[in-house]
Amino acid sequence: MVTAVQPLYALPRPRAVAVRHLGPNWYATVMGTAILATAGAALPVRLPGLRTLCAAFWALSLALLLALLAARALHWRHHRDQARAHLRDPATAPFYGCLAMALLAVGGGAVTVGRDWIGIRAAVALDAVLFGAGTLVALTAAVAVPYLMAVRHRVEAAQATPVWLLPLVAPMVSAALGPLLVPYLPAGQPRQTLLLACFALFGLSLLATLMMLPVVFGRLVTGAPLPLVLTPTLFLLLGPLGQSTTAVGKFAEVAPGVVPGPDARGFAVLAVLYGVPVLGFALLWLCLAGAHVLRARRHGMGFAMTWWAFTFPVGTCVTGAAALARHTGLAVYQVLACALYVVLVAAWTVVAGHTVRGLLSGGLLAAPRPAPSAPRRATGRTTSGAVR
Repeated sequence: MVTAVQPLYALPRPRAVAVRHLGPNWYATVMGTAILATAGAALPVRLPGLRTLCAAFWALSLALLLALLAARALHWRHHRDQARAHLRDPATAPFYGCLAMALLAVGGGAVTVGRDWIGIRAAVALDAVLFGAGTLVALTAAVAVPYLMAVRHRVEAAQATPVWLLPLVAPMVSAALGPLLVPYLPAGQPRQTLLLACFALFGLSLLATLMMLPVVFGRLVTGAPLPLVLTPTLFLLLGPLGQSTTAVGKFAEVAPGVVPGPDARGFAVLAVLYGVPVLGFALLWLCLAGAHVLRARRHGMGFAMTWWAFTFPVGTCVTGAAALARHTGLAVYQVLACALYVVLVAAWTVVAGHTVRGLLSGGLLAAPRPAPSAPRRATGRTTSGAVR
């Protein structure tokens, strides 16, 4: 009798097995690292060595992006069942917005600080490619993920979390970083088209976010507190607030000479009249989210990949405050931008350290633990190592 033998090429490869549980949420590491570079370059102060350090963080974010793109390609090739499961999971599918934002953040960083190391021509070319790809992914995620939530996921309002905002915020990142490419386009309609396209992306993302916010805020106020492992995601709401403030500031800076004079002055007015109240609300939400995190920490919140929410959203508030400092000339916004950047650096240091330790121990790439048979109390201690 002949015994069937599985061919060697069908056996799981060690590297492929290692990435089986690598979800799209890992792109948050790229976003959180890239924002250190762009936010540091936007600061109203010029400290010795700061720009070099920012360029180093940008190079690190580029390396992380390339590594994750390769790892996710292996994931899709060898674990398509798991990749499809991620799309069918309402807790994981929104993280596909992180892929778009990672591409955009690294591209924007290339023109902002990466040009110091690779030259302006290579930086613009890299940003053009990443901006195009990132915007395409952002628009796809902004349509596809809400569609899946409506027709496949069957979610309820009680399940709402700030994670639902991720695919809707991605076009706002395009809106904020697209103006960096405007000066490198031919004068006339090409520049004006890109600027107004970014303004359209701003409106698209802003209105979609405003539709989703009542659902998330209503669940937070009327329901039980978020599970401990998801509490850091409250910081995600800072993303659309800080990024939209940054976007209107960028519009005002590139508009002169690109659009007619009255329109350029309108962008300058919008940068202040929109940015001041929105950043004010961002500071209110920062305090509220911080209070929830302190409560969760007291009740045993352990490290998870959701901690990366402490980085990129805070960084967008840094760039937003820096934009208001340029457009208002007020020292208070200069101080605010610097203070928030200190918070950003501290958060990145802690989160990156935990992530490296989790990778070395294998815990962050291990299979998720099975859910408990009975729901835990809201104040219970979490044992989850990561959210996937």
